[in-house]
Amino acid sequence: MKLKTPRSLPALLVLVLSCAPAGAESGEGTPEEGESHVASSSSQEGSPDDIRYPIEGYQDMLVLFDSLGYTPEAWQAGIREVPRVYLTGIGDRWRSQTVSEITVELKKRLFFRGLAPLVLRSNELILQDRERLARVREALAGGDLSPESAAWLTGLAEHYGVGDGTGASPTPEVLEQLWLRVDVIPPSLALAQGAEESGWATSRFAGQGNALFGQWTWGEHAMRPENQREGMGDYGVAAFETPLESVRAYMHNLNTHGAYEELRAIRTTAREAGAEPTGFDMSAGLSRYSERGEDYVASLRTIMRVNQLGPADDAYLGPRPAILLVAVEE
Repeated sequence: MKLKTPRSLPALLVLVLSCAPAGAESGEGTPEEGESHVASSSSQEGSPDDIRYPIEGYQDMLVLFDSLGYTPEAWQAGIREVPRVYLTGIGDRWRSQTVSEITVELKKRLFFRGLAPLVLRSNELILQDRERLARVREALAGGDLSPESAAWLTGLAEHYGVGDGTGASPTPEVLEQLWLRVDVIPPSLALAQGAEESGWATSRFAGQGNALFGQWTWGEHAMRPENQREGMGDYGVAAFETPLESVRAYMHNLNTHGAYEELRAIRTTAREAGAEPTGFDMSAGLSRYSERGEDYVASLRTIMRVNQLGPADDAYLGPRPAILLVAVEE
């Protein structure tokens, strides 16, 4: 099969990349009083400043990444800034065609560089809530909590599964539990799990439902496996409108489910020691994510080690407007 020649960057995109001032964050920033990011749509950025970039194949992604300086050479040089390039869908072409045309090394590179901005964006939204939660805790301790902040806090507690469910203001104990849950997931861990759970995005669930982390669900909207296990109901893998939704749901799962309390405890211990939690350390709390138990943890750590994912924990999103990668079907 003849591969397509990569096209050049659209003139509008070249203009934005060359002229956009540092700090122009495409509608990002501190949420307004009363606003909660946990309730916002995660399908795409949705800002008027966002750039829609059609891609016909992986070559177009490489052209764009090169123009943004998002390259292996830059990474090896210690540059940890990642552009706001958000893949809006995976599709079946990656699984059915692309991976057979490229090397394993390029497959991994495209996977990690496509997923990393989504992981960092998801963490960015969590941090916005965490920073606001810190301010609310201070206001609550001083007896100066506004009605808007109180309502926001109650909504956040409900979203993270703490509190009594009555809508009453959280108690100090509930507030402390909330503080342990509203926190980031190290990118190295998310990248490794995404690769493990989706087979580098080659699974049917990834192609048909943007599902990167194998999260189960029940009911008519579940993507059913070919052979359902008996006695477990009409279960399947949860589908998502976009890959970003899949990443956000995965992080919320780790931050709320009782099976991952150990993972959150490892993170808390690191923070109390004045250190940033690492994906390698926190992976120890994921033995219940898979029936493979400790073998699953070992597999994640192998992926992190072989692919040198540790430095990803230091990565951060750059300030320029978001670029939405939109696949053009043949």
